[in-house]
Amino acid sequence: MTGAKTAVEWLASVAPDPESCRWEWERNPLGVALLPAGRAWDVLILPGELGGLTLDVLTRVLDRPGPVLVDFGDHRVGFFVPPGTAARWLGTGIRAAGAGTWIVVPHPGRSAHGVRWLVTPDGSGTLTDPALLELAMHEAAAGPADGD
Repeated sequence: MTGAKTAVEWLASVAPDPESCRWEWERNPLGVALLPAGRAWDVLILPGELGGLTLDVLTRVLDRPGPVLVDFGDHRVGFFVPPGTAARWLGTGIRAAGAGTWIVVPHPGRSAHGVRWLVTPDGSGTLTDPALLELAMHEAAAGPADGD
């Protein structure tokens, strides 16, 4: 590994007690921990179908978007974006988790019950640009162009 933190270290760094967070991931049978948003990242949560289509658009224009979570049943998709995004986000049907909110986060690299990674964090702190995410959502919502 170069100088980059591992995905576990990066995610756990936002916890009030990072060591306890790592312990929870190791011993919790669900393989999840509750982490505060708004420190290293916010999360924009899209309805499942729109989220999946948006991720498809993003992966066509980016080598690797920031981390992306999906809940059990694929009902909601969460995109990790820079901190502060939630406070400024305006969008009907889009939930925003920022400062003062907590989200369930699975261990990166292990399967968890109920929530899983679609794009696992790489530990470098890569996040999805909110402007690019918004453009991808618009393209996804518009659907395929005529003739496709």
